[in-house]
This record gives sequence, C-alpha cells and structure tokens, in this order.
Amino acid sequence: MISKEILKKIRRIQITTSRLVTDVFAGQYQSIFKGRGIEFDEVREYLPGDDIRSIDWNVTARTGQPHIKKFVEERELTVMFLIDLSASSKFGTVDRFKSELQAEICSVLALSANKNNDKVGLITFTDKVEKFLPPRKGMKHVLRVIREALYYEPEGKGTNIKNAVEFLHKVVKRRCVCFVISDYFDDGFKKALSIANKRHDMIAVTVTDPREHSLQDAGLINLQDAETGDFFLIDSSSEAVRNAFRNRSEKRMKKIKDIFNSIGVDNIEISTDKPYSQNLYRFFKMRERRIRRR
Repeated sequence: MISKEILKKIRRIQITTSRLVTDVFAGQYQSIFKGRGIEFDEVREYLPGDDIRSIDWNVTARTGQPHIKKFVEERELTVMFLIDLSASSKFGTVDRFKSELQAEICSVLALSANKNNDKVGLITFTDKVEKFLPPRKGMKHVLRVIREALYYEPEGKGTNIKNAVEFLHKVVKRRCVCFVISDYFDDGFKKALSIANKRHDMIAVTVTDPREHSLQDAGLINLQDAETGDFFLIDSSSEAVRNAFRNRSEKRMKKIKDIFNSIGVDNIEISTDKPYSQNLYRFFKMRERRIRRR
C-alpha cells in the first residue's frame, strides 16, 4: 500500500515535470528520438510492379516462386532508464539528494516518451541489478517508473554499471534509447558501455553535488564513504588538503568524460545546485544540430 505522502510527492514531480515537457521540450523529443525507420514485416509472393531489389532469393529458391521481403515504417521507440541507487546517490548539500534529482530527470524524459506514445522501461541498480520494469506504454506505467526510481529501497550499497549495462543487453533485444543516470563512482564499465552503444543509443547522465568537487574550510571533518563505510578524518582548514581534494575530483570527472568521448556516448552533466532543464535543453539542441548535419 502506497502512503498518501508518497503519492503526493509523485504527483508533485509529475506536475512539475509535465510543465517542462509541455513548455520547454515540446517537439524536441520527437525530432531527435525516432524509430529505426524501416523494419522487416513479412515475406509475400512477388507481384508485377514490385521492386526486384526486395526479392528474397532464399525463399524464392525454396518455393520455386518469386517472393519479396515486405518492410514497414517503424515509429515506435523504446526508452530505457538505468538508474544508480547506490548509497552515494543518497547525498546532497543543496536542497535534495542526487537520487531525488535522478528521479525527476527520469520523470521528464519518461513523460516526453509517453507523450510520443513510446514504451518506457526501468532498471535500477547498485552493485547488482535491483529492479527491472519491462518497457510498456501508458501513463500508469510511467507513474510506476517514477515511483520505483524515487522510492525503491535497494539491497546493495556499491556501484556496478557494467552489470546493469550487460543486463540491459540481455533483456532488451531491439534497439532502444537508454539513459544511464549515475554519479559514476565506478570503474570498469567502459567496455560494456561501448558494446551496448553499438546496438542501442546510450546516453550518460552524470549527476553530481558541488561538495563532491570542493571542500569548504570547516576545520577537522570526519567523512564517510557511503558505499564502503570507511571513515576519513581530514583537516579542511588546510589549503593543501582542499586543493588535493579538488584536483582529485577534477581528474575523476575528466577520466569519465574521456571514456564517454572515446566510445561515442553523449553525456549530460547535471548538478544538484543548478536547474537541470538548461542542460537537458542544450542536449536536445545539440542532437538536433547533429541530425541536420547528416
């Protein structure tokens, strides 16, 4: 039984993100995410006037009668969300956790997909696959996706993007658009993401918090790694410590960006202290320009 408080929050996210879908992203989603165009439908006997280039020579040889392959335009699209629910997602120093921001971004994109009559599916993960919702159509299903993204209680604490991407490869056979929403505190996912990007349109959404990039001068701080449970005592009053922390964060983010660039995966950078709509809008416009250049 879902509590009234949870339903109220889901409803609030739905209303907020629906306005964005209508006012900001109207038409853009449809223009950049389309089906593959043409897909195989059936084999039928050749009729005068048919294009001889469509002849299926294997069936023709087997039956002794000329047959052609019939194709139909594919308009339907499948949109999948891989959402990282590891312990580090339950962090935020502005006005919400990264996990809440991830769910809201998922909501915007899922509602856009639903408006275009596309299927939507969800995979939540930590160091293992936690939840799988097969892709389906309809507002009821979209609201369930939002609910699971926002309130699912994972068993794991760590992050294993490789496992989640490989699971996607097993359960979604046809090409899809897939948003991998994570803070990317993980290694070893490059090969799996590269392989998946050859079949699917993989898009990385990197969600971070400003305190993950820089430390404030607050004296001695006892920090805990949310995923391992390890504690670290640091002196944030030391400029050298603050600089080392910032440099380490910059190197990590550069490494992640280099991975995405090297395998041709688009990246949307989101931070808890800035409106995410601007970055999503820039992503849509970038995709539109790329399509026009083709």
